[in-house]
Amino acid sequence: MYGASYAEMMDESPALAREREREAFDRAIELMKQAAGANTPLEVRQEATSFLQRLWSLLIEDLANPENALPMELRADLISIGLWNMSRADQILQGDASGFEALIYVNTLVRDGLQ
Repeated sequence: MYGASYAEMMDESPALAREREREAFDRAIELMKQAAGANTPLEVRQEATSFLQRLWSLLIEDLANPENALPMELRADLISIGLWNMSRADQILQGDASGFEALIYVNTLVRDGLQ
């Protein structure tokens, strides 16, 4: 991420690439936990959802790249998860969904799968 394609990072160092991905998920999860409170200011909720949407946007772009080395089925599943994350974040901002719990749970599972 951070401006480099997934393939470029993997060429440099697979372990470093995975660590950067875990760090990005850690940041997203931390922001969502901060935003999960009942009386959390809108700005905090916006920061959490914006970061999450940017993260998944970058991941989806890499996953959709035909040069991505992950199996096609896994890529499709991760893209679906990413689209759900982005949609759920929109619902939270619009007041159609109340909490971050499901997002925190799913993103924690994805992050843990990177190890």
